[in-house]
Amino acid sequence: MRILALAAAFLLPITAHAQCGGSFNSFKNGLKSEAVSKGISAANASAFLSGVRQDGKVLKADRAQGVFQKPFLEFSQRLISSSRINSGRSNAKRFDRVFDNVESTYGVNRHVLLAFWAFETDFGAFQGNFNTANALVTLAHDCRRPELFRPQVFAAMTLYERGQFDPSRTTGAWAGEIGMVQMLPRDILENGVDADGDGRVSLKTSAADALMSGGKMLQHLGWNAGQPWLQEVVVPSNLDWSKSGLNTTFSTKQWQALGVRPRQGKLSNLPASLILPQGHKGPAFLAYPNFNVYFKWNQSFTYVLTAAYFATRLQGAAAYETGDPDQGLQAAQMKRLQSKLQKRGYNVGKIDGILGAGTRDAVQAEQKRLGLPADAWPTPRLLKNL
Repeated sequence: MRILALAAAFLLPITAHAQCGGSFNSFKNGLKSEAVSKGISAANASAFLSGVRQDGKVLKADRAQGVFQKPFLEFSQRLISSSRINSGRSNAKRFDRVFDNVESTYGVNRHVLLAFWAFETDFGAFQGNFNTANALVTLAHDCRRPELFRPQVFAAMTLYERGQFDPSRTTGAWAGEIGMVQMLPRDILENGVDADGDGRVSLKTSAADALMSGGKMLQHLGWNAGQPWLQEVVVPSNLDWSKSGLNTTFSTKQWQALGVRPRQGKLSNLPASLILPQGHKGPAFLAYPNFNVYFKWNQSFTYVLTAAYFATRLQGAAAYETGDPDQGLQAAQMKRLQSKLQKRGYNVGKIDGILGAGTRDAVQAEQKRLGLPADAWPTPRLLKNL
């Protein structure tokens, strides 16, 4: 399964040249002019762009991310299997020295990196066969997110000048990520590591290079060495559910005073937020500061929580308690809910049927106003009341 990584570091301001849309050839000419202004030679910019073509399949894939509409339990059970857990543990042993190096150099827990490796490319088995140059320029030309992809085109050109990118042959995911842990060109420039000592950063063929580069990127994004990221907890039935959500942070002593206790082990002495991905009747987790780093890798709440949870499973945590969550909303119902919330002045972002951060915040506020359990889990009852 291909997952789009959206590192916050890439969300750069659009320059005066960063127009989008219009004639594709004219757009490429604009890219060339800006590339030259950034110090890339005109010859290299022309050579890079000469064979680039618009890829309709890339746009189709970008518009078809319906998997993120799945609720956490369904999404996580789809991605996590006993086979994938066994493969993760097997790869942990196989690349033990590499992971030792990642942990000692960058402080990133091996299980966190293993989970990303599993979800992004199934441990390198499925890295994507989209032409990367075509994908990046197509998405930069598209007016949905040019501020994300235009800088990646110039980063790819820089890699090309260094002999580390072939615009006609380099392939990867539909959104331009390359290699076993799916890094965008700017990532590679900033965090690429030649861990196997062959003189090249080979993210597609060298697990050592890919894992060390991924570890360096996570450290760059703010990972705190030696700290946990997520822990399953048991919550009392009379908890004030409005205290849940990533916008509320308490010390673990405060959570304990409210009756929250770990399902396994002990709570860390760190600030934490209570996450109820499917409401107060479903699984519950405490998210520690490192959990926020996940959103700099990918902006989907469901993906982030699943990746963080899978890392705990690889580390030895028990499978979560599913509980008995209230019925959620289908995609069409979720869009209807988002429209209603938007009309009430809430910023829910795009009406896409995805339960993102803005929608969760709005749902929780309306639940509190209506006297419903304010756990940020939208239900048919809430939709009806609105």
